[in-house]
Amino acid sequence: MKIRYFLASIVCCYTFACVQAQGQTLESRLADFLKDKKAAVGVAVLTDKNEVVLHGNSVHYPLLSVFKFHVALAVLDKMDRGNIALDSIVHVKVSQLHPDTYSPLRQKYPNQDVDISLKELLQYSISLSDNNVCDILIEQAGGIKQVNDYIKSLGVNDFNLSETEVSMHLAPQESPYLNWSTPEEMVRLLKIADERTLFRPQYKDFLWQTMMETSTGNNKLKGLLPPDVAVGHKTGSSDRTPDGVKIADNNAGLVILPDGRKYYIAVFVMDSRETDEDNAAIIAGVSRIVYDDRVE
Repeated sequence: MKIRYFLASIVCCYTFACVQAQGQTLESRLADFLKDKKAAVGVAVLTDKNEVVLHGNSVHYPLLSVFKFHVALAVLDKMDRGNIALDSIVHVKVSQLHPDTYSPLRQKYPNQDVDISLKELLQYSISLSDNNVCDILIEQAGGIKQVNDYIKSLGVNDFNLSETEVSMHLAPQESPYLNWSTPEEMVRLLKIADERTLFRPQYKDFLWQTMMETSTGNNKLKGLLPPDVAVGHKTGSSDRTPDGVKIADNNAGLVILPDGRKYYIAVFVMDSRETDEDNAAIIAGVSRIVYDDRVE
């Protein structure tokens, strides 16, 4: 039943995208689509020509696992400056693989230490959104303050990172809100990481290949896009509060059209009383509306 309901939601989003009124701006299309949603939704779109479209951008949206992209940038910067190879081995202790959190690495290596490359750790954190691995990488970067300071050094300011995965799990109703960003600042960071030379090509190429291989959230930004559209993205999702509110359901990434044009998109859904399926359908619907606008 849930599967049929979710598919119906996706079809409704697709239908809406296909019957957009001629002459409407992208901003008004997004506003119409989002006006009755039981959530705060922020959207930012930034093209490779610096065209920008915003909806609900004045809010500080909790990033949740989208911040693993920020962490990856800081780790790769440190690796580049220290000439540390992607295949360098890190010893992970069993004490670092905390239970009761999402961790494919712990599931693969239960109750044991493991020697693993930095490349694999980054893949676990970005593509699989492993919470334990994220905190291991934060340690590799020098701590969460170092990650925050590095991102600010890139000229990105309207965001904050102060929490690790552990600290967010210790205070699940409050601390997730402390790692936040506006949608616009998220897409600016994505564009900076894509267009600037932040580190050598082997690190940059690996980062974007890993983003393209992300296996979480295929029903979000990618959900309604044609298969020939490439999407490198990072998801983020929270648990629900005791009264059923989902703190955040997010997706942000780079979209490459078949003709080579690019745009960067962030869709942040905050304090949602919608179902998880509907949150995904909101993100997928926004993504399709933006895509249709770009190819018109």
